[in-house]
Amino acid sequence: MQRLKGGLARTVKQYCLNSRNGIHCNPHRHRSFSALPNYAAVNDADFQDQVLVEGRAKSRAAILNRPDSLNALTPPMVGRLKRLYESWEENPSIGFVLMKGGGSKAFCSGADVVSLSQMVDDGNIEDCKRYFEMLYKFVYLQATYLKPHVAILDGYTMGCGAGISIPGMFRLVTDRTVFANPEAQIGFHPDAGASFYLSRLPGYLGEYLALTGDKLNGVEMIASGLATHYSLHSKLAWIEDRLGNLITDDRDAIETSLAHYGVIVHPDKTSVLHKIEIIDKCFNRDTVEEIIDALENEAKTSSSEWVKVALKKLKQASPLSLKVTLHSIREGRFQSLDQCLSREYRMSIAGISKKVSNDFFEGVRASLVDKDFAPKWDPPTLADVSADMVDSYFSRLDEFEPDLELPTATREPYI
Repeated sequence: MQRLKGGLARTVKQYCLNSRNGIHCNPHRHRSFSALPNYAAVNDADFQDQVLVEGRAKSRAAILNRPDSLNALTPPMVGRLKRLYESWEENPSIGFVLMKGGGSKAFCSGADVVSLSQMVDDGNIEDCKRYFEMLYKFVYLQATYLKPHVAILDGYTMGCGAGISIPGMFRLVTDRTVFANPEAQIGFHPDAGASFYLSRLPGYLGEYLALTGDKLNGVEMIASGLATHYSLHSKLAWIEDRLGNLITDDRDAIETSLAHYGVIVHPDKTSVLHKIEIIDKCFNRDTVEEIIDALENEAKTSSSEWVKVALKKLKQASPLSLKVTLHSIREGRFQSLDQCLSREYRMSIAGISKKVSNDFFEGVRASLVDKDFAPKWDPPTLADVSADMVDSYFSRLDEFEPDLELPTATREPYI
């Protein structure tokens, strides 16, 4: 297992031990028997190449295969993943499952928000709703999977790309891993379980990452508990070969194989984890306005460029998304994964409905379509965001809009 050096290791360890419902999983804990999978016939022949399958001696590998789009998730990909995982779970000849990204740049950069935005603009909002429903159900399937799961997070791992991997049993990161939840910067909110795992990071690191969209590298993911194993990218072929030759469903054997090529790592002196005291001091405030005030006061007495960058990112993000996101992370601290997913589903439906704001679509336009990076947020300032606007994202859906239904009675998460 990887180790951290010095005082930071003790600090991170203490944070994680003291965290209620911490994100670390116990690989020896057994879970309850699952509900039978849904074998509804869906024709995805035209989209099978977006998720490739490799058969191993006692395992299967799902390969996200849209490298030109950094393996961003489309509705057909999510549907295919869910069906594959359900069938693999019920197949007694399969001992464990692996997921990785195709190409050389990314595991998964998140949702294909351009296609989702276009879907709504074309009048297909129901299809967009079904995407979020399927995505969050797959996240819950990952968290309750009856077989060991390995996610190889090599390259960009962002947004719901983290959501479909972090709930699994093993998360292997490398020297090329880049993790982030940049949703607030495009007028959305960290979803797919993000309010669960971010809220359980050391101190107020989760609030910092969710509001600023700042990145973590693989070493920082190990240190904060988001990953379970670390190795160099150059050793991935050896790791995959070793895993592929395993004829077992024993999680200890799988963990031993992952750790075999591990290296001792510790965050370098520029790491954001070394700023945990300042993060806690500034991001423990009750409102976004108070967080910004605390950072501005810090900037007056500090020459740190990091504080200035954090302030810049906050001021560039959607004001409504910042307030919604902070509320979400704070609620996530006291909720189970299924409760977080159900709430995030309501929030996502509110975000794409345009009833309160058009910020998601404006953010996608400015960042990914026109790329002028000059979004016109509505409301334009934090002062213009009312409590009613924020509350509407957390309200129960109306009687004609069913809530997300998860099989909580038959599937128990182990995280």
